[in-house]
Amino acid sequence: MLESPPSLTKKPTGFRWELLTLLWLAFFLNQADRQIFSVVLPLIRKDLGLTDAQLGLIASALVWTYGLLVPIAGFIGDRFSRRNILGFCLLFWSCATMLTGFCSSMVQFIMLRGVATGGGEAFYAPSANALLGENYKESRSFALSVHQTAVYFGIILSGIIAGYIGEHYGWQKAFYLFGSLGIVLAIVFFTRIPKDVVTATVETRQPMLAEIGETAHIVIRKPTVIMLTLGFGCMVFVNVGYLTWMPSFLVDKFSMSLTDAGFSSLFYHHLGAFLGVLSGAKIADYYAKTNPRSRLIVQALGLLLGAPFIYGISMSNTQLLTYVALFLFGIFRGWYDSNIVASLYEVVSPKIRSSAYGLMLACAFLIGSFAPYLLGVLKPTLGLTTGLASLSGVYVLGSLFLWIGAFVFFDRDKEPSL
Repeated sequence: MLESPPSLTKKPTGFRWELLTLLWLAFFLNQADRQIFSVVLPLIRKDLGLTDAQLGLIASALVWTYGLLVPIAGFIGDRFSRRNILGFCLLFWSCATMLTGFCSSMVQFIMLRGVATGGGEAFYAPSANALLGENYKESRSFALSVHQTAVYFGIILSGIIAGYIGEHYGWQKAFYLFGSLGIVLAIVFFTRIPKDVVTATVETRQPMLAEIGETAHIVIRKPTVIMLTLGFGCMVFVNVGYLTWMPSFLVDKFSMSLTDAGFSSLFYHHLGAFLGVLSGAKIADYYAKTNPRSRLIVQALGLLLGAPFIYGISMSNTQLLTYVALFLFGIFRGWYDSNIVASLYEVVSPKIRSSAYGLMLACAFLIGSFAPYLLGVLKPTLGLTTGLASLSGVYVLGSLFLWIGAFVFFDRDKEPSL
């Protein structure tokens, strides 16, 4: 394993809080930059005359790129300075976000938003989580939980800010603003965070593709991991489709302003998800003390119980009922989210947990990446109402995979207690 970098771990508490603050801001922009396109999508469609299928393809391109690169990013994070990886990827995706404001064609959007932004963002999470874990050994869960809250704030606030800027100053200005903020933050990050030193080991000196292949060979022999991955793919499919098209759905169905739609489509759901993560973790931890498969059961229940509310979001006739459905959908999505990593760790060896999670993440995002494009293709014929309602069936399918993993394969695949 890697040695803890002394240049960072021996820094005083004040430094560790500064590190957490800067990484929180970076993760905030990571999520915000990813969501801007969906918020201002109606304006881009009107301004450039792109079809719904083309807009969906642009959104899918980012997730495809992310899914392909994130396992590689995890292995690279074990070989090079994580400070440098984080600083450069923040700078790279922020430049791509800012330049997206100059796009005028589908190909330009795919290259800048899909490939460049998605590629830069893929290298953030593995190194950021590892760096926080090294510097918060006695309060690791707390630090990672605080860092994770940037997801909710990034998605919600980007909906409000990008929607307002798009309506009053043009969709291009939203990309200029968030991209510029990221460039400034990257400069501050390089200035304030010292470079960490990564010590090469036998594991990090072997070819990276060989190591990825070796890990894949190990985990593929555990059907529970396959079931967890398929369930995760179903969840990502629904989540990416929802995040891409929900603001447009509210604009079209209730004639809402872009600012209101951006806020409403994201706030109620992620408020529920925040509460669901906390409650789901408590429930799973309590029952897992005597039955480790309880983590998978909580996830399966989260998808199964969340499915009716996905259907309700699309079919509700009033804004109030839509918001209630969004909130309850978020609650049960949070149940699922709270055990993604913990469930996997029940069935894989500690030696390969990080790389196994990277591979599961990659497969899930590649599955889920097709949702924006498929919904865009179906929109002119079936409409977004039917398209979004059909996502409830994907949640049920994901729940089925998890039930199979929990009750058919788990006893054989679980790791012995350490």
